[in-house]
Amino acid sequence: MTAVAKGWSLRARITTAATVLAAALLATIAIALVGVQRRELVANLDHTLEVRADSLLADYARNPTDAFASSNDEDRLAQLVTTNGTVLAATPNLDGAAPLHGGDAVDYQIVRTVHDLPIEDDSFRLLSRPVDTIAGPAVLHVAENVDDLNDSIRILTTSLLVTLPLATIVLAALVWWLVGRTLRPVEAIRAEVADIGGSGLDRRVPVPSTADEVARLATTMNAMLDRIAESTQRQRRFTADASHELRSPLTRIRTHLELDLAHHGERDIDGTLRELLAETVALQRLVDDLLQLARADETSTVWRSEPIDLDDIVLREARRARAAGHSLDLGRVSAALVLGDPDQLSRLVRNLLDNATRHARTHVAI
Repeated sequence: MTAVAKGWSLRARITTAATVLAAALLATIAIALVGVQRRELVANLDHTLEVRADSLLADYARNPTDAFASSNDEDRLAQLVTTNGTVLAATPNLDGAAPLHGGDAVDYQIVRTVHDLPIEDDSFRLLSRPVDTIAGPAVLHVAENVDDLNDSIRILTTSLLVTLPLATIVLAALVWWLVGRTLRPVEAIRAEVADIGGSGLDRRVPVPSTADEVARLATTMNAMLDRIAESTQRQRRFTADASHELRSPLTRIRTHLELDLAHHGERDIDGTLRELLAETVALQRLVDDLLQLARADETSTVWRSEPIDLDDIVLREARRARAAGHSLDLGRVSAALVLGDPDQLSRLVRNLLDNATRHARTHVAI
């Protein structure tokens, strides 16, 4: 069952869960309704028995002989029995019958359902009340058939058994339609994203006008596509910049090597090696710069910020340039305290000096 459920669509899972919960809730309500209805019908029947008992006792007080003879309903019966088992009065349908329940004496009125009365095999609701008569203490038994009550409960139960499955089916269909309608924008978003390729990063998913979770999902998806498009553009620019910047030093290195091979013995090998070393160093710096540029494009890059003497960085890089044989004028360098990343500022000053010394005719003034 778990493996099957994993392959179900979200629409099917939501519909199934909602239908099961609704069916359980409806079944609980139906059981409670049948129980409440049964209690109400039994309470009404018990009240009817009490009223009838009062009426029979009043009639018996006026006319003991005919008080019970007026009732000839086979679904109702009554009997007045002394505590020693003598039947004082009974309805016609109990003529000659033994005392109900063996003439059991009761100290207070009780009402219960019995199944062993002599009139029929049906179930009866029996009220037994202790009374005082001219013949002494007695018990009045009043009973009524519960077939009508059971029939009412049976009809209600049958109606619920037919109605609840139909209501569950209708509810399932309604939930299926509603979930499908709700998920339709999500499917449109999925289909659009699935259709977006590397050359279509300018496309965006439709944003519903409902201002709900689906609309927020579409907005978030479009923001993600914006970041992807921007990242792709940065990668393309980085690739183009790297190709352009790396081509020049690699071309010069190849030229030196090809000339040395073509004029073997005529070229200054030491000079060539110095040129290759300089180009290799420049190439290494260029690679470092490109890698740093790639890191700078990452949103997760964390930059350092601390107090730095910028003139110390300038003087240190100037000494490196002078050691390479370049003429530098440092007369205008003065103290400058800044907040920044020392590694990045050193790289910046080094790049500026490299560009200046590469293109200067005589000397460089800093």
